[in-house]
Amino acid sequence: MNIQIPISTGELLDKLSILEIKKDKVKDSAKLKNINHEYDLLINLSKNLKDKDEKSFNSLYEEILKVNKKLWDIEDKIRILESEKKFDEEFISVARSVYFINDDRFDLKKKINETFGSDVAEEKEYIEYKQ
Repeated sequence: MNIQIPISTGELLDKLSILEIKKDKVKDSAKLKNINHEYDLLINLSKNLKDKDEKSFNSLYEEILKVNKKLWDIEDKIRILESEKKFDEEFISVARSVYFINDDRFDLKKKINETFGSDVAEEKEYIEYKQ
């Protein structure tokens, strides 16, 4: 059974990029089967966006893929440091970078939404930390 929900164009490209990373990183064949199935479903949905503006689609997709690869690497690093019980300056720096990169990711998803005139828009609001 599938449940269809409206999502923003930024969320679609974000999800596709994460699935692409998983296709590369995940080794378990049962998990890969599910990942590939979901990727195939979503890539078909994204074709209308790509047809609308292929240059922007490709450029923005590569940007979000790059950001999500960076987040994946950060999450791996945090888990390595956690497993080693190394809660030093490096751990703090890596952990803090998660929300810095997530802020960049949110800005990029917003740019994707604006570029493609998304009817749905993700919104966030946190305590301001930048000075």
